[in-house]
Amino acid sequence: MLIKNYRISFIEQLTPIYDAVEAESLFYLALQHYHQLRRVDLAMQPDLVLTAAELENWQQMLEKLKQEVPIQYIIGKTSFYGLEFEVNPNVLIPRQETEELVDWMLSDLEINANAVSDIIDIGTGSGCIAISLAKNLPHIKVSAIDISEKALEVAKRNATYNAVAVDFLQQNILQVDDLGRQIDLIVSNPPYVRNLEKAEIRKNVLEHEPHLALFVADDDALIFYRKIAVLAMKNLKASGKLYFEINQYLGNEMIHLLEKMGFVNIELRKDIYGNDRMIRAAKPNYS
Repeated sequence: MLIKNYRISFIEQLTPIYDAVEAESLFYLALQHYHQLRRVDLAMQPDLVLTAAELENWQQMLEKLKQEVPIQYIIGKTSFYGLEFEVNPNVLIPRQETEELVDWMLSDLEINANAVSDIIDIGTGSGCIAISLAKNLPHIKVSAIDISEKALEVAKRNATYNAVAVDFLQQNILQVDDLGRQIDLIVSNPPYVRNLEKAEIRKNVLEHEPHLALFVADDDALIFYRKIAVLAMKNLKASGKLYFEINQYLGNEMIHLLEKMGFVNIELRKDIYGNDRMIRAAKPNYS
């Protein structure tokens, strides 16, 4: 079968589940994965043929996509901030909004590069934040914490693959009383989706991505932020920075929390979709 003909069938079978643009995007991600071909390559080679074995691989992927298994889990990898990361159901699939958080941090650090030597990422998952920072800031010590042993196994492989040095530690941050040293910058993208918001979550996320990294109780949605802020006030150096990715509905609550705890220079930012998504605060310089 010609690949260009199979493309039509592939997209048609997925459009009851995904919109046409997304279905087409999934086709080209699979094309890149199975054949190392881009959209333009297929356009320039319209007579490319799928062998029987290749067609079987495509059909297996198609059936999984119909079950709304994320394509990143099917192919086992994804891109984040220009790097390639292994992903599996033990870790969240990195999002574009998190790339925006990394970009904000790197932009700030470009201005004050010499003032920062030690960064810690809390709830690292695949390691996407910590590894992206380490790749772009090779002179800075980067550490990362996660509760999940299996997530840390993925993160360690990602660090090796991307040729960076990150110190990984397995800890339940809610049970940590001290980070053990004074740190210049703390970043976290902790669980923040309330159970009441599950109705808004797409099936491919709800049924396949790790709930441990996604959800918090409705009656204490800021539990991780509060704990990490306590640790930040204790372990950040004077004027040290704290960065969070946050629940889009809780921007004002986050501002109030950080103000109440004594942080200064608090800034809330929206993501590319116009949602409150990230926040930065500083520990006061008592000197």
